[in-house]
Amino acid sequence: MKTTFLSKSAVFVVIKYATDFIFFGLLLLVWFTAPKIMQFENSTAGYIDPAIWLLVLLAFISFLMILPLCWWLLQRSWRALGLPGLGLMVSQFKFLKIWQQLGFYFACFALLLLVAVGCLAAVM
Repeated sequence: MKTTFLSKSAVFVVIKYATDFIFFGLLLLVWFTAPKIMQFENSTAGYIDPAIWLLVLLAFISFLMILPLCWWLLQRSWRALGLPGLGLMVSQFKFLKIWQQLGFYFACFALLLLVAVGCLAAVM
């Protein structure tokens, strides 16, 4: 009798996708139980419209569409300005002081959060 064994990489891929589905299932469970928990805690709490998740999904999709567009515009502007490549910029980033690196991380996070909120506001 011949048995087949999964390679380690195949097992990791299966585990990765399984955890994604479990995470999605937990989010779905929270989505449907959160209004009931809120109404159980406070009987005067209003009912959340079930169609709102479609708007959130549409905002998430538009956010994911805006990210590659911004990356493409950034690449074009780098070439037009004659800036060095991304690899050289990353190697120079490692030589910055820690407060400069943290400031750059915070600025990137703030801009990404601003784009996400803008997408959500545009959909709603």
